[in-house]
Amino acid sequence: MLAQLQQKKLELQAAEVELAKLTSERDLLLAKVPNPPDDNVPDGVSDEDALVVKEVGEKTTFSFTPKDHLELGNFDMERGAKLSGARFTYRCGKSALLELALYRYAIDTLVSKGFTLVLPPVMVREEAMYGTGFLPTEESNLYKVEPDGLFLTGTSEVALAGLHQGEILDPESLPLKYAGYSTCFRREAGAAGKDTRGIVRLHQFDKVEMFIYCHPEESDAIHSYILGIEEEIVRGLGIPYRVVLTAAGDLGPSAAKKYDIEAWVPSQGKYREITSCSNTTSYQARRLQIRSRYESGTNYLHTLNGTAMTARFMVALLENFQDEKGRVGVPPVLLPFGAPEYV
Repeated sequence: MLAQLQQKKLELQAAEVELAKLTSERDLLLAKVPNPPDDNVPDGVSDEDALVVKEVGEKTTFSFTPKDHLELGNFDMERGAKLSGARFTYRCGKSALLELALYRYAIDTLVSKGFTLVLPPVMVREEAMYGTGFLPTEESNLYKVEPDGLFLTGTSEVALAGLHQGEILDPESLPLKYAGYSTCFRREAGAAGKDTRGIVRLHQFDKVEMFIYCHPEESDAIHSYILGIEEEIVRGLGIPYRVVLTAAGDLGPSAAKKYDIEAWVPSQGKYREITSCSNTTSYQARRLQIRSRYESGTNYLHTLNGTAMTARFMVALLENFQDEKGRVGVPPVLLPFGAPEYV
């Protein structure tokens, strides 16, 4: 009997090793499964398949050939590339003041609506990237800091989602609304040869991000609420724009539904994305173990995120408000935040 027990012990040890291996393989496969798209999301795989929801404002036209934002603003791409490589830049003088005013304008708008301002870490552990869906599928776009094993975040969404990782939140405290301001980093590995001119697609940029935790039954309405705030910010600047509903194949792994706001860019003669807002339903909350208490027990929350401001706004602002002499009139709403009257 002792010999039999010893044999069973060896068999159990071997089975445990096999189980650990199979569990790891299973988890790696599950990590690649995206959030199922909402039923209202259009089919397709690119931005050309997005559904245009509405257009607001007349497309700006000029009696002269409009300049692009690089000619109008003070962006030193050449010295930025010499210092750090392609897609890095210096923002100088009035352009720097304008950019900071844009961030403060967005932050003040959000704080007035009850958002809590957060200045979060920009380096996070691997589990935070997995928890928000940026690993494993987006690994090629991430900067990793060795030997610490930390990742530079491409959005403060990661840090704001990780703020309550592993917690059970008081149901009476929901929804929780955060506004994160941070510097962001993206390798743009899949964008070779795309938007190489100007500041549309940089490796380093700043961003104001909205992030909301809510009860599952509230997330549809809150998604519309976030989109409404984004529109309010764009309308306050007087920039012509349109709202599009992103196609299923262009959603990314975490979002079940996503709206983009695209601003009119005169030099390109087309709309370009300046904000997005996503309902990630329970996808991130499940991975990060963020729950609340209900009559039936604990359950996972829904999380949503949305862009309030990035430097891309400057592209549209500079180009839409230029005159024949190349001078740009700054929207009056930005002047109290330190923006110059003209750029």
